[in-house]
Amino acid sequence: MAKIVVLGAGISGHVAASHLRRKLSREHEVLVVSPNSNYQWIPSNIWVGIGRMSSKQILFPLEPLYKKKHIGYKQAKAVTFHPEGDKTEAKPYVLVEYVVGDKKGQQEKVTYDYLINGTGPKLNFEATEGLNPGTNKTYSVCTYTHADHAWEGLHALIQEMKQGKKTKILIGTGHAKATCQGAAFEYILNVEQELRRHKVRDMAEITWISNEYQLGDFGMDGMLLSYGSMTMKSHEMIEMIFEDRDIKWILGAGVNKIEDGVAHYENLEGEYKTETYDFAMLIPSFSGHGFKAFDKNENDITDKLFKGFMIVDADYTPKPYEEWSVQDWPETYQNPSYKNIFAPGIAFAPPHSISKPRKSKNGTDITPAPPRTGMPSGITAKLVADNIIDTIKNGKESLHHKGSMGNMGAACIASAGYGLTSGSGVSITTYPIVPDYHKYPKTQGRQLGKTFGEIGLAGHWLKLALHYAFIYKAKMRPFWWLIPE
Repeated sequence: MAKIVVLGAGISGHVAASHLRRKLSREHEVLVVSPNSNYQWIPSNIWVGIGRMSSKQILFPLEPLYKKKHIGYKQAKAVTFHPEGDKTEAKPYVLVEYVVGDKKGQQEKVTYDYLINGTGPKLNFEATEGLNPGTNKTYSVCTYTHADHAWEGLHALIQEMKQGKKTKILIGTGHAKATCQGAAFEYILNVEQELRRHKVRDMAEITWISNEYQLGDFGMDGMLLSYGSMTMKSHEMIEMIFEDRDIKWILGAGVNKIEDGVAHYENLEGEYKTETYDFAMLIPSFSGHGFKAFDKNENDITDKLFKGFMIVDADYTPKPYEEWSVQDWPETYQNPSYKNIFAPGIAFAPPHSISKPRKSKNGTDITPAPPRTGMPSGITAKLVADNIIDTIKNGKESLHHKGSMGNMGAACIASAGYGLTSGSGVSITTYPIVPDYHKYPKTQGRQLGKTFGEIGLAGHWLKLALHYAFIYKAKMRPFWWLIPE
């Protein structure tokens, strides 16, 4: 009998637990440890943040589902990692702390045979002074509660605009090394359309602020894509969209301080500037959770497991951008020191950024961190689960399932406005996620036939259909596994 512990119940953790339970017999234990009581379909937070969906439509409670599907569940947070056990516990374990109920505050050693770290990122708001959702007129859509508050703030602002107040809206990234530009991009387009729907668009100046060197970088170094019968660079496509929507932009901006209605930032020229606003939604930087790890003699071995995020089978050798390769990126998401520990999704430490690193003239790093959300999280979680399943069934280590972001494609359907007849979506498919400049030297590291973009109403319908499909899948309804990650 094997015991697999999954830390986290977001996309990667929940996907891994679902596949493990479906493919392993009941003699094997699957246990999820998460401080969250609900599963949320994060891509739809955008619509909660404009009031077109309620948070109840994008979440459901985990405990009843896990009980029904024979998946163990502890509502607790990981505290420390002990991959060799300790002087009193021979098995490897994670020390966890309960966050609710009668056991709140109590700690417990949760032993395992295999451990999947699907804890995702810490939303590192404190890395930017004053960037705290709900204060200083700033908001977030990173969680459903954040998105609820964002809609409250936006709705109040719309009412002021209806009374004749001219306003400024600022949306983008709130740190020099933030990621998830895609979520901010979706939000700014949805906000712009909502203002038109409420007939107050002329009362607002909308500005995009980002640490990207160019529009359409998205932390992926931009892309050359097919657009209809044309070939277009992603920055040209996004410029076209922003110009059509009368959205201004500020690029190469490392936001470093927020005051009430004022964003302070440094640009790549080394200039320190400010941008005023009445409403801002700024994505924070993501970081690891600051976990510590100890060996059986209680010596600190954190550097064997973590580089901020968890160390996996990547090549972390420091090298200049010109020497970066797709071979740097992990394939199995297995920790090299402890072979029974894996970290799919955002939990793994990337070898470096994907976008070309840039510094301001003052030496400040202003570079998007690599995105690992959504589709890559699901794909990597499933392959980790499949490798553990094969290892258990074969009685020996099996790592046949591999998936590097350097040979993995991704489809992103970015909402550009909600509405069955008036909605819009920007559909972008990229292959590979990490550009392979050796294999595709003439097309910016990507295969042109598999890297394309489309804009239109069909994109909104597809995004909406995927919302319901992935909620269905996450609830493990009949034949859920037929829906791809």
